[in-house]
Amino acid sequence: MREWIADAVAIGMGATIFMDLAGLARRHLFGTPLADYALVGRWIGAMPRGRFIHRPIAASPPLWGEAVIGWCVHYLTGIVFAAVLLALAGGGWARHPTILPALAVGIASVAAPFLLMQPGMGLGIAARRTPNPAAARRRSLATHALFGIGLYGAGLAASFWR
Repeated sequence: MREWIADAVAIGMGATIFMDLAGLARRHLFGTPLADYALVGRWIGAMPRGRFIHRPIAASPPLWGEAVIGWCVHYLTGIVFAAVLLALAGGGWARHPTILPALAVGIASVAAPFLLMQPGMGLGIAARRTPNPAAARRRSLATHALFGIGLYGAGLAASFWR
């Protein structure tokens, strides 16, 4: 169990770092906006106060520490999805990673922002309340596909350290 947790942490953090670096490259090359994880922190930070839905999140008052909360949640989410990958693909995947399960989990993980985060932040299901929902959906899908590639790459890197 300890090895499985260590694999989930290493692979999830590695994949999330890859996704973040790819986001910086996309911003530089294509002008793609970066995600604002402070807004994620604002959304999560308001939950203990009983506020789960914002209309929109940017209009809600900032919370102390929201950026730290958002970035922590971002990386914890990456670790959780790595754990899902390891659970679905089996224990041998971490020793011999393959791209298809990683890419499948990465792409499937787009359901979390489409169905939970974006509606909770006042953007609607699958960003339907944004000025350009199709563009927002494409960006989310590309980001999560990159996360899947990152899962595979981080899995490969972790397998070399065994």
